[in-house]
Amino acid sequence: MRSVGRRAAAGPVLLALLLELVVPGCGAAKTGVGPVTCGSVLKLLNTQHGVRLHSHDIKYGSGSGQQSVTGVEASDDANSYWRIRGGPEGGCPRGLPVRCGQAVRLTHVLTGKNLHTHHFLSPLSNNQEVSAFGEDGEGDDLDLWTVRCSGKHWEREAAVRFQHVGTSVFLSVTGEQYGSPIRGQHEVHGMSSANTHNTWKAMEGIFIKPGVEPSAGHDEL
Repeated sequence: MRSVGRRAAAGPVLLALLLELVVPGCGAAKTGVGPVTCGSVLKLLNTQHGVRLHSHDIKYGSGSGQQSVTGVEASDDANSYWRIRGGPEGGCPRGLPVRCGQAVRLTHVLTGKNLHTHHFLSPLSNNQEVSAFGEDGEGDDLDLWTVRCSGKHWEREAAVRFQHVGTSVFLSVTGEQYGSPIRGQHEVHGMSSANTHNTWKAMEGIFIKPGVEPSAGHDEL
């Protein structure tokens, strides 16, 4: 792994996130049950290994050299927040419940990069590397993940899988841990089969309250 000198302008984004958490009547919920909605900001827990999906300004020292994605045990790390967004063509208006089978982008809040995978080997397990890619939420067509769940919508209390649209792998953790400079963090990678290592659950976050179907021209996050 190698550190990156450039830091994203995280301050304003984090301040806005904190304001939504503490200001009542903001049109968002922090706890409870219900669907995960477009525009929501949340942490994702791997239910098998008890780690949250995480990224940071540290690049892989091998493979693609892109920003690394890991799993962390801490529940209070601000680098574990991801925003749920639609693809480049839209289809995920703010407040609309995410459908099972819908393709979404997961954008890392503090760096503005999208959850991404491609045909590089992951550094520890030799599965498929998962990285964070793009600038200010815009990357490419390898940033799309299909939400695999049962029922009509992705529910907060339900375990789901994320299957990559471009390569068909599932977002997974199998327990391998890094050394310095991110000692103890878990490798996150793509696996070809659905199994217990690739189930995830929505945890802490700001869940935009479900709204009605928007009219044409509604702004999409």
